[in-house]
Amino acid sequence: MLPQGFKKPQASTLFGLVLGLCILLICLVYSVTLGAADIPLDQILTSFIAFDGSYEHLVIQTIRLPRSLIAIVVGAALAVSGALMQGLTRNPLADPGILGIESGAALAVVATIFVFGTSDLSVLTIAAFLGAGATAILVYFLSSLGRGGTTPLNLTIAGAAIAALISSLTTATLIVSQRTLEEIRFWLAGSLAGRDFNMFLQALPFIVTGLVVAFALGRQITTMSLGEDVAKGLGQQTAWVKIITAISIVLLAGSSVSLAGPIGFIGLVVPHIVRFFIKADYRWILPYSAVVGATLLLVADIAARVLLKPQELPVGVMTALVGAPFFVYLAKKKVKK
Repeated sequence: MLPQGFKKPQASTLFGLVLGLCILLICLVYSVTLGAADIPLDQILTSFIAFDGSYEHLVIQTIRLPRSLIAIVVGAALAVSGALMQGLTRNPLADPGILGIESGAALAVVATIFVFGTSDLSVLTIAAFLGAGATAILVYFLSSLGRGGTTPLNLTIAGAAIAALISSLTTATLIVSQRTLEEIRFWLAGSLAGRDFNMFLQALPFIVTGLVVAFALGRQITTMSLGEDVAKGLGQQTAWVKIITAISIVLLAGSSVSLAGPIGFIGLVVPHIVRFFIKADYRWILPYSAVVGATLLLVADIAARVLLKPQELPVGVMTALVGAPFFVYLAKKKVKK
């Protein structure tokens, strides 16, 4: 149950979500038209209605559309996982990247390629899940050892320390193995280039499962965001909520890293943007975060392709340009409080 004071959503809340989906659709169409060769809109429509195997249709169906769809699902997954972490831990700085979960997943992927020499996405996805889960447990354990237990500050410090350690281990592995570096150096910066429909379809069930679980937890996360004591007082099984939420976060973050590498700051920035409009109700913060996160990463990918055309930047660079100053602002605000 929700505490008193939470009203039923107004029609404007639902309208805002529909409007966000319309903006996302427009960005998707625009993204598919962009590339080394501009393709007119009518060719995009024709490629779905009457595919003829032409160069333009092949580019749309095998390169641009899969890349854009992957940007959407990865952006949604990272944003929702960040919103879950911020609501559960009551930490405004929580994010899969800042708390080291993405770094742990990336190290597991790098180690798998180094040891087994495989690039099979299904194997790398499982490795990413294991790495993300192990890192989350380690960060939570280390933060609990600090003064005051698992406070937001202790979580952030533990996550930053573990992320730095894991990044060093990843770098050491890549120095030792030039072959591994050649395979994934662009992926490590966070990239959507070279992704196809097979990769998208392999990762989609995990991301969809993570999103469905997250949306189902909206009511519980709203209560948990008010404090664990409040949640227990309202009869909530907080231990189960934490476990199920952690599973959702690992599914979302692990799948995202296996698809596109460690893309930072989406999970940090998007929930704060959403909370300008939806203050505290995670039944709506989570779906809003999915739409805004998908749109933000898709726009970042468009910018990465356009700024240095015909060359392109890793999309992780674009998100860092926006997210790093925002993180400094939030950290400074938190210290003042």
